[in-house]
Amino acid sequence: MTVILYLIVGGVLGWLAGFILGKDMPGGIIGNIIAGIVGAWIGGELLGSFGPSVAGMAIIPALIGAIIFIFVLSLIMRSTRKW
Repeated sequence: MTVILYLIVGGVLGWLAGFILGKDMPGGIIGNIIAGIVGAWIGGELLGSFGPSVAGMAIIPALIGAIIFIFVLSLIMRSTRKW
């Protein structure tokens, strides 16, 4: 049950980060889940775990990490489209 909750929270965080940046994640729902989970890892490493926590993810650092991940991914994708 915690794995399902982890995936749901990751998807919501990935979607919210994409919404804040105004960018869509490639891959739809799977991309949002990956962005949320990778963002939770990045945010946890950079900022630690503070604020409310759901399914083992600290929400604020996970959201900031997902925003960073989507921003960097969009820069990489934009640079590869120019070639």
